[in-house]
Parts: sequence; C-alpha cells; structure tokens
Amino acid sequence: MGISSLVLLVGLVCSSLMIATYAGNFYQDFDLTWGGHRPKIFKGGQLLSLSLDKVSGSGFQSKKEYLFGRIDMQLKLVPGNSAGTVTAYYLSSQGPTHDEIDFEFLGNVSGDPYILHTNIFTQGKGNREQQFYLWFDPSKNFHTYSVIWKPQHIIFLVDKTPIRVFKNAEAVGVPFPKSQPMRIYSSLWNADDWATRGGLVKTDWSKAPFTAYYRNFNVIDSRSSNSFSEWQTNELDAPSRRRLRWVQKYFMIYNYCTDLKRFPQGAPPECRRSF
Repeated sequence: MGISSLVLLVGLVCSSLMIATYAGNFYQDFDLTWGGHRPKIFKGGQLLSLSLDKVSGSGFQSKKEYLFGRIDMQLKLVPGNSAGTVTAYYLSSQGPTHDEIDFEFLGNVSGDPYILHTNIFTQGKGNREQQFYLWFDPSKNFHTYSVIWKPQHIIFLVDKTPIRVFKNAEAVGVPFPKSQPMRIYSSLWNADDWATRGGLVKTDWSKAPFTAYYRNFNVIDSRSSNSFSEWQTNELDAPSRRRLRWVQKYFMIYNYCTDLKRFPQGAPPECRRSF
C-alpha cells in the first residue's frame, strides 16, 4: 500500500470517529417484530439491541415505507467469536417481485475480520453480490452504514465512504428499484450452514447470547424532505470517487461482475455497460 493510500486510510479512520449525532427514535420509527424478549429498546428510544441464542434470533422493521432517500444507521456488531452469525440490515418491499438493498455482516472466529456482504434485488432477482473486508473492527465501536437511493443509482456507504455504486441500467434492459416503496429491516440470526467459510465453521453456542447494537437512525425521505431535492441528481464528487476506488482495490474480496465461472457467457449487462 503506497503513501497516498496510507494517508487516505488515516483520513478514513479519523473521519469514522467523528460521526454526527442524529435525532431518530426507535420507539417512534420501528417495531420489534420477532424474537420475543431478545430485541430491546433502551435510553428513551436512542439505543436498540438484537440478540441471538440457540433458541432464536431477533429482528425489527421500520413503521414507514420509503421510496428514494438516504438511510443512515450506526451499528456495533457482535464481538469476539461471531462465527455462524449474520447481522442483516436492509431495505425491502414485499412479494415475489420485490426489490431489496442489502447489507449483511457475516461473523467470523475471533481475530478474523467480518465480511460485509452487499446485494441488490430487482423484481425478485438478486445475484448481484459484492463482498468487502472493513478497514476497522466493526464490533469495537459504532460505525455508520448508509444507503443513498436515487432514481439514477444506489450507493452503499460506510462512515460516509462509498464502497459500492449500482447505476440505473434500464437502458440495457436491467430493472431498477424505482416503483416499490421499501421498509427498513434488521435481524440477527444463525446461518452457520453457510455464513462462515461456506459453513465449515459453526456457531459456538457457549458464547451466546450474541448481541448487536443500533443507534442514531436518520432518514432523508424524498417524499417529505425539502433537502432531498438539493442532491437528488448529484453524482459522487472527485474525492468520493477516489475513496470508492481505494475501497474496491484494497478491500473488495468478491465481485459478481468478475466471476467468470458463474457467468461463463459473459458478465451481466449492468457490469458490461460503460456509464
């Protein structure tokens, strides 16, 4: 890694420690949907936790649906040996032709990094996975995970750093999420049949309960916020594009667009198109 990359890394680490405080309230904005006593809301609605034990995981969902906007949430993931666990944080509509925008955090044994798994479903079809390591330990402190969803593109961000851009490719016949409002969902669940090293490493239930924490939810809703129109058509600026390239060069570990074994006839059209 060169000097410029090291400087950028220092800047990213510093910026991740200076995260704005948002005004969302979990009592007002979310419903605890499953897991019995395992999901909890604390501190007057400012903090939420999900837990997983051998009996069940847990989850929550937003009371409102959103159609375009920016979603920010701070998470602190399961610490220590989190192998076999998955913390999912995503937007989704309902039905067989649903749209979905996914963050999934795949746990690992102590000392090994989490894998951040991203995917996008359009009209019920996914298979658009990109996976990343993170440049920090996501279980030690809270970090902000964001989705910017516009008619032109979807951007995934970590501590305001873009890690993935999915552009509207309807011009080449690829559906784009633009007509189905989505709710925000999150869950903590056991997926040791596939989550860690393809299922080779199982969940160590002696470490249970496993707990993840959430705070500082914020949303800019295109249908109710005047501020959304100010950046609705903006592309990434030059510094953001440099950070995106840096993350994808040094931290991306899987990209469906370059998986020739999976797509022997050529990459999907949204991968081939030059935007």
